[in-house]
Amino acid sequence: MEKEAKIYVAGHRGLVGAAIVRALQRQGYENLVLRTHKELDLTRQAEVEKFFEDERPAYAIVAAAKVGGIHANNTYPADFIGVNLQIQTNVIDAAYKSGVRKLLFLGSSCIYPKEAPQPIQEESLLTGPLEPTNEWYAVAKIAGIKMCQAYRLQYHWDAISGMPTNMYGPHDNFHPENSHVLPALIRRFHEAKKSNAPEVVVWGTGSPFREFLHADDLADATLFLMENYSDVPHINIGSGHEITIKQLAEMVKEVVGFQGELKWDPSKPDGTPRKLMDSSKLASLGWEPKIPFKQGLTETYKWYVENYDA
Repeated sequence: MEKEAKIYVAGHRGLVGAAIVRALQRQGYENLVLRTHKELDLTRQAEVEKFFEDERPAYAIVAAAKVGGIHANNTYPADFIGVNLQIQTNVIDAAYKSGVRKLLFLGSSCIYPKEAPQPIQEESLLTGPLEPTNEWYAVAKIAGIKMCQAYRLQYHWDAISGMPTNMYGPHDNFHPENSHVLPALIRRFHEAKKSNAPEVVVWGTGSPFREFLHADDLADATLFLMENYSDVPHINIGSGHEITIKQLAEMVKEVVGFQGELKWDPSKPDGTPRKLMDSSKLASLGWEPKIPFKQGLTETYKWYVENYDA
């Protein structure tokens, strides 16, 4: 991408979008086109088409999505499939029609079957049933991948897709019910610490394995792919390292400094038992993550305290 090129980042205020904007600015890209939800509602087709006609960005990165953890996905299935389908369909189509040269669509590792062989390769897509607790979001993201592939095949348009593993970092969603596991744990342990609570109860058994990638590493990988990848298949973006939810909770407890007990509620769902991405394709192109997990977790907690703790 040329340094002076106009670049649109959809979802620039979210965990991933904010990190991509930081990465672009660090690398000297200054002609960024950014819109808040109030300024541009991506679920409104006419608004999105007018935006692309007026602005004519050369490149587009789609990091906008409605996201959440197990509870949110179970509670709002219509929102998770409907809103995400609307956002990505409107943005991808309008980007193509307005002459965007290259588009990167970011999905999620939840696109893969619940029982996919580990580590999960790109070829596992659509080979088995999805994890029921987030299938609505997964179906929408699969549709986004297939839309990019279809536009590439039919129109010879440079649309690519990257599938990140579980993300964390500053600007995450720390909502007490609708957040993912890592920010939810940070908030719960911090609030327990402040109130001198005797214990924190965490959903499930703690046995599932999860892989985490810092948002700044994903942003770095995103720009790497914009420069170095152009093909039909989607590509995994992961750290290659996994820990159990139990290990994660104990690490968050330590980083936050909570002195009480950690207890588990096995009556609550665990979600997918293991979800490690095979990111060897990306590694073979020459990219690897740089931020150690403990360091990233400590920095994320510091950001939470500075921005959320009233």
